[in-house]
Amino acid sequence: MSYWQNKSVMVTGGGGFLGSHVVEQLQQRGCQKVVVVRSENYDLVNEDDTVRLFQDHPSDIVLHLAGYVGGLGANKDYPADFFYRNLMMGAHVLHFAWKSGAQKVVAAGAGCGYPEEAPLPIKESDYWNGFPQVDSAPYSLAKRMLHVQSMAYWRQHKFPILVGIPGNIYGPFDNFDLEAAHVIPALVRKFVEAADDGQSSVQVWGTGQATRDFVYGGDVATALILMAEKIEEPVLLNLSCGQEASVREVVDHLVKITGFGGKIDWQTDRPEGQSRRVFDMSKTQKTLDFICETSLFDGLVLTVDWYRANRTTARNLVAAPS
Repeated sequence: MSYWQNKSVMVTGGGGFLGSHVVEQLQQRGCQKVVVVRSENYDLVNEDDTVRLFQDHPSDIVLHLAGYVGGLGANKDYPADFFYRNLMMGAHVLHFAWKSGAQKVVAAGAGCGYPEEAPLPIKESDYWNGFPQVDSAPYSLAKRMLHVQSMAYWRQHKFPILVGIPGNIYGPFDNFDLEAAHVIPALVRKFVEAADDGQSSVQVWGTGQATRDFVYGGDVATALILMAEKIEEPVLLNLSCGQEASVREVVDHLVKITGFGGKIDWQTDRPEGQSRRVFDMSKTQKTLDFICETSLFDGLVLTVDWYRANRTTARNLVAAPS
């Protein structure tokens, strides 16, 4: 019998990017009772709304994936919003999950929460050994508090809160709004629209030399589900591929995948964040027997195909510059 068959499961942010992948996989694994928590029904920044959520939907397992997220530009423009909203969502959901009698919580942290100067590849043991990248620090430090809360609630209540640290997630259902998107969804949108609409150039922030540990959303969803199935005590685990790829490599792949034949306008005066980031996956592989199944190229193909099929309804509120 499936681990999930008789369990009631709550997925905060279940209608969002990562949550959509998680809900899909839970259903494939035989989970018959999945509560998808959406912000229009329950504002998790508000304590009363969070109390009402757990009264309405007491759950065995809580996957806390909700967050107020955005790209580098949004983090620079709205740091107080990113700090306050993420801090309060985490504190409320984890506290009232415990208070409602849930068995455990699996929460998604943030890879940018690691110290900016952490040695590469980044190990979980370095999580607290320095300050994160300044522009995204309000967001990432609020997400770090998930780990503090997990330690506190285990020490006092023996309540297991498991924290996964994803790499740079991308894939179908992502946010393609250029004011808030991360690097891959922003580039996917720009190259699809340029190729399909006959534009002559695409603007790309930075030099293309910055690297990230890109990971397909479906692979992160698998890892989060494995955490719930296999772990009964608090843990901090990297959830990525352990492979470093540059923004220029992503651009080269997208040129090939989309068929774009125009000019790349590298905007070298625009920020590109940390110069390098890649995760050590040895602890996760040992704990979960997990490795990424989706290569960067294959994941980009899936993302481009999805965006082309859903271009009119995807989250892409701001017009892409031509």
